[in-house]
Amino acid sequence: MFFFGIEHEVAFLNKDGKFADFTCTKFADFNQIIDCLPIYSSDYPQLHVGDAGIREKRWYIEGFERFHDSDKVIDYIPKGIEIRTTIHSDICSAIAELSESFNLLEKIASNYGFSPVLISHNPYQTSFEPQPALNDYELQILRANNEEFNAKIPMITYGPDLNISATYLSKEQVIDIGCKLNYYSPYIVPFSFSSPFYNGSLWSGLSVRTFFRTGKRPAVTVYLENKEDLIKTEPAFTEKSRISAEIGRIEFKAFDSCDDFSIYAGLLALLKGLVLDKTLTGRALIPDAEMHQLSARYGFEDVDVMAIATQVLEAAGNALASDPDISLLAPLQVMLEKRQTPAHQLIQAFKTFGSIEDAIKQTYTTQQQHS
Repeated sequence: MFFFGIEHEVAFLNKDGKFADFTCTKFADFNQIIDCLPIYSSDYPQLHVGDAGIREKRWYIEGFERFHDSDKVIDYIPKGIEIRTTIHSDICSAIAELSESFNLLEKIASNYGFSPVLISHNPYQTSFEPQPALNDYELQILRANNEEFNAKIPMITYGPDLNISATYLSKEQVIDIGCKLNYYSPYIVPFSFSSPFYNGSLWSGLSVRTFFRTGKRPAVTVYLENKEDLIKTEPAFTEKSRISAEIGRIEFKAFDSCDDFSIYAGLLALLKGLVLDKTLTGRALIPDAEMHQLSARYGFEDVDVMAIATQVLEAAGNALASDPDISLLAPLQVMLEKRQTPAHQLIQAFKTFGSIEDAIKQTYTTQQQHS
């Protein structure tokens, strides 16, 4: 049996029409939204809460924790709000819950002047430098987790974690599938590309997030039960599960964010097909940063990316065979045939409306139609 879950980061414009990032938004600004959202007691223990208590709900503020000289959080710098689903045994149920949670978030956020927008890299900020500078205790925490130089990247990027697991997989099989997804990541990430803006203008490609992130941050994380089974890599490929529901989970982290959740359905079906597939032989412990950068610039216009993406999508379809989930691959097939990504729509909107804000205001229309 398969299980699926989705973690989706949402960026916002504020009431002044300005991109709501750490330069102009406080924890309290987003927390007033979170306070109005419900808690579902049946969600636990399958959802990880954490020590700081920020992740108590299906929605929580994503950001950067600040400490003084102990593990007590003294400040929290926000970048957006993350939605996470509970664990589902079918893809469509996970998508339905994500849609329901997004629509509720959008409704509550509007009461405080915030509107959700699709973007996968901060369109204005090229870096995040905490103020005041990190103290010795904070640096010690980051060094202990090999995060000293890369922990700031998430503050300027937005993206989903697509989670998949299967009860029949052994520890060795889970690791092998994770290596497989690492290898084929550069060829499937264009289906999600949505970050064509950088430093206040159009970037010379489709996913600035992928270009700068991959190689420093993991493309795939595999959660294992025992610490002794972890494989030491940089970036980290394996992690020890924090709760029992994480054991055997394969978390694909390299996709950009999507505002049309049918694309997430297609990507989960693609991952499921790759779990079932027995024909693709590529394996890698760490993602190929150079190949990701090539993909980030050109997407399906690159001959090699196009060829292997076609091969992977066909292999996933063949593996799914008579599985009803094969129909979920349809949006991906259309993108491949047109050699288009969601970033192309953002670029066209920018050229039509003349500003980044007006371009990203055109996003999430599919969700609004369904709400």
